[in-house]
Order: sequence, then C-alpha cells, then structure tokens
Amino acid sequence: QDVRLLRFLRLLRTLRIVQLFRSFLPLQILVKAIAASFMALFWSISLLFIIMLMAALFLCQMLSSTVEDETIDAETRRWVFIHYGTSARAAWTVFELTFSGGWPNYVRTLVED
Repeated sequence: QDVRLLRFLRLLRTLRIVQLFRSFLPLQILVKAIAASFMALFWSISLLFIIMLMAALFLCQMLSSTVEDETIDAETRRWVFIHYGTSARAAWTVFELTFSGGWPNYVRTLVED
C-alpha cells in the first residue's frame, strides 16, 4: 500500500515538472533561437573585422606619403604617424573609429589639413 502511494507521489512530482516545462515553452523557444543565431553573429563579426583590417591597411598605405612629405607641418605629420603610421596603429585607430563614437577626432585633421 505504501509503495503504491510513493509511486503515485513520484508520478505527480514528475507531472508537475513536465507541466512546469510546458509553462516555459516561450522561454525555450527564445533560448533555441539565440543559440541558433550564434553562427550568424560569428560570421558578422568576422566580416566586420576583415573590413576594418582592409580599411586600416588602406589608410596606412595612403597616408604614408603624408608622413614623408616635408612640406606639411611637422605636428600634422607627427599626428598622422601616431594614428596611421604603421598597420597596427592604423588598425587600432580604425577600431576606435568604429566602436568609440569619437570618429571626428581621428578624421578632422585629415580633412582640414
């Protein structure tokens, strides 16, 4: 008798757990959708990284003549070298341009001078 009662109580507990999972069905759908979108996120970040790297290399190459030009003010040439003088510096500058929101600080000197 007691064994049957214990089995019945276990069955009730199991049914409660199943019912609890059913009430969280929208949450399960949301979690599955987020998990499925990770590959798209990975490829988006990869593409953004490649575009940023190409832009950095382009800027570094195009502004190398500015650094070497003796007719341009020394302070401007120094500023250009600090921000775009090497590929690593240009990559860091493009990263900051993209994500910091302070892009006018990195472009104004190039446009005005």
